[in-house]
Amino acid sequence: MKRFIILSLIFISCLSIQSNAQGNLLITPMRVVFEDAKQIQELNLVNTGIDTTTFTISFIQYNMKEDGTMVKTDNPDEVQMPAAPYLRIYPTKVTLAPGEPQVIVLQLRRKSGMPTGEYRSHLYFRAEKENILHGFNKTEQDTTQLTVHLIPVYGLSIPVIIRTNDVNVNTTLTDLELESPPESSPLIKFTINRTGNISTYGNIIVENRPQQGKPIQLAVVKGIGIYADLSKRKIEIKLNNSPGIPFKKGKIKVSYVSNDESKKPVVYAEGELDI
Repeated sequence: MKRFIILSLIFISCLSIQSNAQGNLLITPMRVVFEDAKQIQELNLVNTGIDTTTFTISFIQYNMKEDGTMVKTDNPDEVQMPAAPYLRIYPTKVTLAPGEPQVIVLQLRRKSGMPTGEYRSHLYFRAEKENILHGFNKTEQDTTQLTVHLIPVYGLSIPVIIRTNDVNVNTTLTDLELESPPESSPLIKFTINRTGNISTYGNIIVENRPQQGKPIQLAVVKGIGIYADLSKRKIEIKLNNSPGIPFKKGKIKVSYVSNDESKKPVVYAEGELDI
C-alpha cells in the first residue's frame, strides 16, 4: 500500500533592525519611547512586497548580550521590567495589498505605583503566508513519497520602551584597541560601559585626528543600543582605511552620540587612542 506524505516547513526570521523594509514590510518609526506625558504612538506600515499579505502583531521579549546579540526569551523570570503589560496595540492583525499603507496605534496605560526605571518589550510583526501544499506525482516504484514545501514566514520586531519617574544614565568608553591586519581593513575595538536605570541609543563616530589638519572620518555606525539590564557592550568596527596604509600620526577618537532627531545631540561618551 502506497503512503503519500506532504510536509510543510515554515521558516521564521525574527529580526530586529534599525531601518528600511524587511520581509516586505516597512515600519515607521523603528523605535518607540514613551516618556514624560506621552500616551499614544502611531506606527505607519507599508507592504513593500508583490503579494497581499496578512501581518499579525504581538509582543515578545528579548535580552541583549554583551556582543549586541538579541536573544528571545519566554521565561518571565529572565525579563527585568517588561513593557507589554502596560501597552495596548490595535489592530492586532492587518491585511495589506502591495503598496498599501496602514496606521496602527500603540497606547500606553500607566498604572499608579509603577517602580522607577525603564520598561521594555518588542513589538513583533509576523507575515503569514497561505499554507498551500503542492501536489506530488505518483510512481509505481515508490511506496513512500515525501513532498517538502518551504514557506518563508518573515518577522520584524521593534523595541518599545517606557520610562517612569526619575531616570538617569552614564556611559564611558574603555579598552580601546586598534588592529591593522596587513591584508584587510583595520578594526577598532572598545567597550561601552553603562550605569543608571535606562538604556542608551545612538551612533558611533570614529575619526582620525592628526596632529595637523582636519579630522578624517573613519566610520559611522548608527543605532547602537545598550539596554538597561546590560552594564556593558563590546563593539568592533571596521574602519574606512585601505589595508597597509597607516593612519596620520595623532589620535583615533571614538564618540558615542545620541541620534534623536527631535532633540539636540548629546555626547554620551568619548575615548581616544594615540597612534
